[in-house]
Amino acid sequence: MPDAKAPEAATGTGVRSRPRAVLPALCATQITSWGIVYYAFPVLLSRITADTGWSTSATTAAFSLALLVSAATGIPIGRVLDRRGPHLVMTGGSVLAVLAVLTVAAAPNLPVFFAAWAAAGVAMAATFYQPAFAALTRWWGPDRIRALTVLTLAGGLASTVFAPLTAALAQHLSWRSTYAALAVILALITIPAHALALRAPWPPAPPAPPATGKGTAVTRSRPFVVLAVAFTLSGFAMYAVVIGLVPLLQERGASTTAAAWALGLGGAGQTLGRTLYAGLAARTSVTARTTVLIALGGATTAALALVPGPVPLLVLLAVLAGVVRGNLTLLQATAVTDRWGTTHYGRLSALLTAPATLAAALAPWAGAALAGPLGGYDRLFLALAGSSLVAAVLARSARTRGGAVLPEHR
Repeated sequence: MPDAKAPEAATGTGVRSRPRAVLPALCATQITSWGIVYYAFPVLLSRITADTGWSTSATTAAFSLALLVSAATGIPIGRVLDRRGPHLVMTGGSVLAVLAVLTVAAAPNLPVFFAAWAAAGVAMAATFYQPAFAALTRWWGPDRIRALTVLTLAGGLASTVFAPLTAALAQHLSWRSTYAALAVILALITIPAHALALRAPWPPAPPAPPATGKGTAVTRSRPFVVLAVAFTLSGFAMYAVVIGLVPLLQERGASTTAAAWALGLGGAGQTLGRTLYAGLAARTSVTARTTVLIALGGATTAALALVPGPVPLLVLLAVLAGVVRGNLTLLQATAVTDRWGTTHYGRLSALLTAPATLAAALAPWAGAALAGPLGGYDRLFLALAGSSLVAAVLARSARTRGGAVLPEHR
């Protein structure tokens, strides 16, 4: 039996140092948080605008504000995570998420609606994938890919569970009552799970690999900057597709319920895709898989734009797009550790993904605003496919030099 003070346990890489409740708790909370705070919105959007008279562009802008706030607050939250761990961050974020969703439900006007989504943005930064990834990366050490895969397999079910559930609730309740009911579910699952499961001691960060240098040097390097741009273009396309899928299918004749199911099955596709990532990572270089996965994201987006129907075929394409999206999530989760190690993971990961999160924040509003001038969601999706193609070319050029890629990931 290893000594509790052994280096392996102290650095968080030993099996005994891993709190057993963390992974199942985070799986449950990622499904619930993403499902309610993120995926319920595209399902309820048309009901919100019909009931309030607010324009689709203005209503979507409030949701985009949440993602902008999430990107801005993710960086300081990443620093806190590196130093103190996820317990207070994710528990406090869960409380804030519940309050924000309740305020969204009760918002009497657009200013309050915007303020509620701004608060939801802080909650997203404190409860979504980035803090969960930081927790598993530190606690699981060399086995992080396995833990991250399990987490994102579960997270991929968020839309599968909550898009149809939200649509079903909305058939019997107003959009406000639907959000209130979802807030209760959010409170019952996420607050106690984060409060109770994440209390274990936070292991100290392992030393930085000699080849990577200080975190500030990494963030100024060409590979880091180019990769951030590639993820930004790819992220913009990916999130615009997620939010635009329902109106695209409605343009093709699908009902709101059928479109919601397509969105949900896309989440199931994400889960399927994530089962393939570990094998892909073992057989490809980090640059090759980054390039290929981003390019495949563009290909599925182009297919959704060019195939007119029937609806079941479009649903199949939505599932295939979800398969690629699932791999892209794990690709971003491991981008820092595959290239620069785990020492400054929280900060570097937040900085790398912040521009992509900003782009994702603009994507719902930009997609709704551009669909009309471009002539519909099919042409919007073609433009998004072009964005992914440019991102793939940039990813191909984002090679690390001088041995910066860690040996086990070459």
